[in-house]
Amino acid sequence: MRTTPPSALRLLVFAPSRRRASETFIRANLRGLPCSTTVYCGDEWPWRGPPLRLAYGLAVGVSKLLDRCGWQRAATWLPSLVAAWICVHERPSLVLAEFGFHAVRIMELVPATGLPLVVHFRGADASSQRYLGRLAHRYRRLLTLASAVVVKCEPMAARLRQLEPPRPSPLPMLVSPSGANAELFDGGEPAAAPPCFLSVGRFVAKKGPLITLEAFAIAARTRPALQLVMVGEGPLLDCARRRAVELGVSERVQFTGVELPPQIAERLRHSRGFVQHSLTGPDGDQEGSPVAVMEAQLSGVPVVATRHAGIPEVVLDGHTGLLVDEGDGAAMAVAIGRLADDPALAARLGAAGRARALKQFTVTHHLQALMDLFQRVAATPINSSDTLPR
Repeated sequence: MRTTPPSALRLLVFAPSRRRASETFIRANLRGLPCSTTVYCGDEWPWRGPPLRLAYGLAVGVSKLLDRCGWQRAATWLPSLVAAWICVHERPSLVLAEFGFHAVRIMELVPATGLPLVVHFRGADASSQRYLGRLAHRYRRLLTLASAVVVKCEPMAARLRQLEPPRPSPLPMLVSPSGANAELFDGGEPAAAPPCFLSVGRFVAKKGPLITLEAFAIAARTRPALQLVMVGEGPLLDCARRRAVELGVSERVQFTGVELPPQIAERLRHSRGFVQHSLTGPDGDQEGSPVAVMEAQLSGVPVVATRHAGIPEVVLDGHTGLLVDEGDGAAMAVAIGRLADDPALAARLGAAGRARALKQFTVTHHLQALMDLFQRVAATPINSSDTLPR
């Protein structure tokens, strides 16, 4: 099979938003690809800008209204039609849809244009009931039309495999964590750092911020120097502040709000360890492979986390970090205490984590894997027998 050279590949990306922090990361990530990349976002409404961008934003807005009314099939056709027009204008080699819930809006561009479609699932879109449960029948159609799928971890791949309809050949599925920036995240010295632990992430149920706080409070009872810094914001932030007061650790926990990657990298360089108590949210929402965990490992900082989703694929228990079961705050407290009491252990785990992350979990690894997949997909003609009737 003859692959398309990277410089000749034209990638057209459809994403739900350009405003959210996660979308900013996605676009920055895609800028590292060695091919021509054009991005259209569903929340763009440039009244005096390019007509196709306005049309796409309006089409997605109408699609959301139809979706809320329960008319999911109807919600697909208008954005798919506009996306097909965009494809005629942009003339891409292939199309990438970010998030499964957004991909179902534009998936009918495949039979309309004959272009290959790659779908990038990232977490909640392949786990939570508001997406996976509600859109299961639409996902089956999507997995019929797609030429390939990208997921963040093996459990995510397994869930989608269960939805995959019969095909002449299995749908190509790339398991690839997004990776972290090796040029930015380095220089951690956990053995020399004070017993200060860092947590980075949105204050939402699946990140387990309240359990992280409780585990820290248990470990802090007999360790007066122990400190915790929690970076991020979200709906549970005020609750976490109140809980810190109730636990008697408000003077030892710092809530910083959102910080930029360089600020987080600097905090990691002065941390004994990184903590994140990821767990399955009330509606089934799960992580993929948290980027903050990979950033900590690249920094040479040991990770204390849970056996959740893709985390055990990144953090090897007892070798690059310490893992506990979801919901077990007492076990997390013990793990925090071990690193607080044993700087040499923190240094050993951190060094092993950095060595492993440099070999497998950098942005460069992810982009190379994506590019290899895109080249293969672009070089493979779409076989009409691979798609099933609607």
